[in-house]
Amino acid sequence: MDFNVKKLASDAGVFFSRAMQFTEEKLGQAEKTELDAHFENLLARADSTKNWTEKILRQTEVLLQPNPSARVEEFLYEKLDRKVPSRVTNGELLAQYMTEAANDFGPGTPYGKTLIKVGETQRRLGAAERDFIHSASINFLTPLRNFLEGDWRTISKERRILQNCRLDLDACKARLKKAKAAEAKAALWSDEVEKAEHELRLTQTEFDRQAEVTRLLLEGISSTHVNHLRCLHEFVESQTNYYAQCYQYMLDLQKQLGSSKGEIFSGTFVGNTESSSPPPAATSPPAVGAATLPAVPTIPVVPTIVGVPNTVAESVLNPNEVKPPASGTRKARVLYDYEAADSSELALLADEMITVYSLPGMDPDWLIGERGNQKGKVPVTYLELLS
Repeated sequence: MDFNVKKLASDAGVFFSRAMQFTEEKLGQAEKTELDAHFENLLARADSTKNWTEKILRQTEVLLQPNPSARVEEFLYEKLDRKVPSRVTNGELLAQYMTEAANDFGPGTPYGKTLIKVGETQRRLGAAERDFIHSASINFLTPLRNFLEGDWRTISKERRILQNCRLDLDACKARLKKAKAAEAKAALWSDEVEKAEHELRLTQTEFDRQAEVTRLLLEGISSTHVNHLRCLHEFVESQTNYYAQCYQYMLDLQKQLGSSKGEIFSGTFVGNTESSSPPPAATSPPAVGAATLPAVPTIPVVPTIVGVPNTVAESVLNPNEVKPPASGTRKARVLYDYEAADSSELALLADEMITVYSLPGMDPDWLIGERGNQKGKVPVTYLELLS
């Protein structure tokens, strides 16, 4: 019992002495033992490493899991040392919705078929994302966390001990100084001076030992950088593989959908594909209002003239027999390259200027275009009509 009381009293005395020394240093009333420049540089480098590692860790977590609630849930599972439950990725969820929609609309319809194809690609993208997140967590996030929760905690603990040793050392220096001043006034050897010198030797030894321990730990930051560099390379490799997979999946999907573009845009899929009415003999060109359709210039388009007999249509659209009207011609700038489907059409090059006009009975989605001695039908959606 007496031992515990004495220990508590001793600890309280040490704490009070350190607090007094720290306060007097802040007020400029006490001297402070300064660390050498190399040691200060090690401290600054360690603090910088810790701060930037925390920021990189947090932002990487946001990159891999943008949902704050999900991040909190994963954090709690890790703290409870429990396995984080598997979570469906956004791509996999989208794939599920697309597949269900395809089954509802009819998997045999053009829209249903496309939904199934796109949904399958989204599922593959989601699975690739899951693999990337798992790889990045193990190879990049875990080493960063281990440093902050392991090595950095040890460094922080030893730095606190070093700080206490320094405060004790400076307090002993101050006591010795006071004891010597009192001795000089009394003109005799004081027991207080001898005691203060003994305490100073002990605290100096403890401070030097702790400074060496802390210095070795701080110099280990270089090894930490090397380890984090290796982890960073692995993170970049995982991310590269992930995006390469995504790119390949999208290329495959684009090829699958490319074969059905002509069917979709040529008008074979109009509302109810199961209608008993026979398909038109020829398809119509893209609608004037469909501003995005020119982005697919490879779609075959075979224009017709609605309500006009074929013989008339052929005579009207025969470039050799077309005569420009006396008025009504306009200049137009070509927006996209266009490859003529037959001799009645005029091939176009992006950004060139041509003269255009319309003829009675002609499909409103098409105009007659002239370039020098060449003339032929041109799609309106490929042109910017100038005033």
